[in-house]
Amino acid sequence: MELLRFLTAGSVDDGKSTLIGRLLYDSKNILVDQLEILQKQSKNNNGNEVDLALLTDGLRAEREQGITIDVAYKYFSTPRRKYIIADAPGHIQYTRNMVTAASTAHAIIVLVDARSGVIEQTRRHSYIASLMNIRHVVFAINKMDLIDYDQVQFESIQEQCLSLCSQLQLSNPFVIPIAALHGDNITDSSLNMPWYSGPTILDVLEELPIEEDVRIGAAHFQVQYVNRPQTNELHDFRGYMGSLYQGELSVGDVVNVFPSGIETKVKQIWSAGELVQTTSTQGVHTLELEDDLDISRGDVIRSANQSHEGVSTFKARLCWFSEKKGRVGMKVLLQQHSALSRAVITSIEYKVDIQELKRIEAIEEIALNDIVFVTIRSQKPLLFGDLNSIQNRAVLIDEINHQTLAAVIYNSN
Repeated sequence: MELLRFLTAGSVDDGKSTLIGRLLYDSKNILVDQLEILQKQSKNNNGNEVDLALLTDGLRAEREQGITIDVAYKYFSTPRRKYIIADAPGHIQYTRNMVTAASTAHAIIVLVDARSGVIEQTRRHSYIASLMNIRHVVFAINKMDLIDYDQVQFESIQEQCLSLCSQLQLSNPFVIPIAALHGDNITDSSLNMPWYSGPTILDVLEELPIEEDVRIGAAHFQVQYVNRPQTNELHDFRGYMGSLYQGELSVGDVVNVFPSGIETKVKQIWSAGELVQTTSTQGVHTLELEDDLDISRGDVIRSANQSHEGVSTFKARLCWFSEKKGRVGMKVLLQQHSALSRAVITSIEYKVDIQELKRIEAIEEIALNDIVFVTIRSQKPLLFGDLNSIQNRAVLIDEINHQTLAAVIYNSN
């Protein structure tokens, strides 16, 4: 069964948690005991009315303040698909949490309050969706009940959303009027909006194509751990454990190792304790090679026809996560999956003005939640993929306290 990962985004109080709760409730994915607990915990429990936002707002601080702070993950399924939902926080203070959730999503639902239309956080989250190459964007115009289901107001906001998508080069967006609190256009078409004849939220989720681009192109297997049990039974065993981020590897394939460039062959492949003939991009695998080579954590085993030597100086966009300011000359650690290298920020080209989606030049420092275009020099060469590849992402880490500073999205231009 197919698996679709999507996240909800938007500003504070736009109704993200309520939308997810309603989606789970109306699709019959809430257990009876969960429903009983929700009824007891709901603050405004009038009769049988349940605060569905409590399904995702799990932290005490979230329930007290009525906001989402951490990313909450929920799981549900239909006869057609399985789903993983990431409920991202809307407050600007927690933009870094939203970026984390976006890094693995196939689709994003951006909530927009029908009373206020497109605002700065709508632009910020849409820009991040573009930055993280999320291909499917749904704008859910929520709280239509509070504007009496006004078609003219919806169409005005729809134009704002489509204009934003045009600026960000987000193709084929959906714009859907909803009232999450009452279930309008969530799983069933709304009787309150007969003028809308498009799909519901669930209709869109059920039909979105899930690309399998990771199976296309040269194999890219990044080593996370070298397995040397050195037991009596496996005294000479040397296995390289890791994940295949792109392509396929089969027993007998000729491969080369980055950065050494040495060629060898795949001898055996282990997956979940069993020998297999071919790897997939799901799960962790262990590779045995024909030759005993000096391969360590962070090295890449790849198709033999790949001779790219990697890059040490490159341009990238940063989503800055830390209250510690970033500056030219700042020394950091750069982590790309399991590969770790010392690095330095050599230039700050410009910052993105989220409100106007324009460049701000002559930036001297990077502040919390800034999105900037920079040049980075790494001590060791790194392999990056193209725009559609998960390998084009990394993180910057503080050298001193090892806290994450920023998300890195490699720019190949």
